Amino acid sequence: MLVVAVIVAAEATALLAAAAWYGYQLAAGSPVLSFWGAVFTLGLLLAFSTWLYAVALFLYRGYRWTRAAALVAQLFVLTIGFPTMSAGLPVAGLAMLIPAVTAVVLLFQNKLITFASRTGGSTPAL
Repeated sequence: MLVVAVIVAAEATALLAAAAWYGYQLAAGSPVLSFWGAVFTLGLLLAFSTWLYAVALFLYRGYRWTRAAALVAQLFVLTIGFPTMSAGLPVAGLAMLIPAVTAVVLLFQNKLITFASRTGGSTPAL
């Protein structure tokens, strides 16, 4: 569980770094096709990074919904990692693929499934 949470948090950090670099390039005046489209892309990078940090935190706490969220994030990473590796950037591709495959395998381990079974802090109705 801790390994998967660290992988997801590392991916969130990488997205945050990409957003910072993208924002710097946008502020420095790099040519873009659509300024507002670039701002929207920056917002998506920041939102997805925030979402991944939340997934990592709540996965560490053992909430059930985080397994599906982490799996979806890993599938997105895999869909980017394979073309990156086949496009002639094997180091970058492997840097995406190895953690993603590790996280997917660990997400289906019985220990993690058992740990991540909390549904929330529901209190009795009566």
